[in-house]
Amino acid sequence: MGLFDKFFAKKEGAKRADVEARFERIRSAISGTMSNFFVAKDRENANAIVGVKLCDIEKVDFFESRFKGLNKPSEGEIASQMNHPNIAKTLEFGLSTKNQPYLVMEFVDGPGLQVLIQEREEEKLRGLRLDMIRQMADALHYVHRKEFIHRDICPRNFMCSLDLKTVKLIDFGLTLPATKAFMVPGNRTGTPLYMAPEIVRRRATDQRVDVFSFSMTCYHLITLELPWQMSDTTGKAALHHDTSPPRDILELRPNLDRNLATTIMAGLKANPEERLPDMDAFIRGIRGAKISP
Repeated sequence: MGLFDKFFAKKEGAKRADVEARFERIRSAISGTMSNFFVAKDRENANAIVGVKLCDIEKVDFFESRFKGLNKPSEGEIASQMNHPNIAKTLEFGLSTKNQPYLVMEFVDGPGLQVLIQEREEEKLRGLRLDMIRQMADALHYVHRKEFIHRDICPRNFMCSLDLKTVKLIDFGLTLPATKAFMVPGNRTGTPLYMAPEIVRRRATDQRVDVFSFSMTCYHLITLELPWQMSDTTGKAALHHDTSPPRDILELRPNLDRNLATTIMAGLKANPEERLPDMDAFIRGIRGAKISP
């Protein structure tokens, strides 16, 4: 039994499940930082369509070992606390019969934001981006009010409804409490292309790392480009985030609402002391923004 198994076994609400017997896989979906995700019928619950996240034991053990003795809540415990219309609901969490942590989540029936960006779905996104950004901002604002840092905000972790009118935040695998013990230097985890400089430089962190990653995500959604152009997607990519200035979003979208453009660029400041201080400031900054063509 690994470190995470021992830790998880003590948690209230944790269940045991034979994942392969219980869930009929319909299709595989996105793979996360430490997990695989698939859509399935839940044979124990009237064949309801759900999302199932099956975590990699070794990766989760390694991640959890960084916080030994800190009584860190598990991903399932964190995710199950989230009750917001723009956060995918966690219905159940536990361990499989193979000791893999699993989560059962509501099924979001549309594409991921990453797919829309990668496939450059300009026509599908036209006129919808501002409302998407507001929903995404509300979701992250809620996570911060719950006193957590998501730490992996990126397009991969937002799912859309089929009509693209609803966006939901997913994946709390790297989420940590926003307390001093969990914000010390050294925890270099996240998605490099969206990673705040203080993470890659192994400095102390706080909720402003999410503000940076969220602003990167918004920039990418609006322009279908990144503010730093690079082919490297490893940890080296994030080294550019404090060594050269980002390309101004108005160079790519000159008709973009100025309040929205200014707010996104303020969220991309390399120095967290110069960056937007929190998601309250982001939401205030885009209040009154108007949809651009």
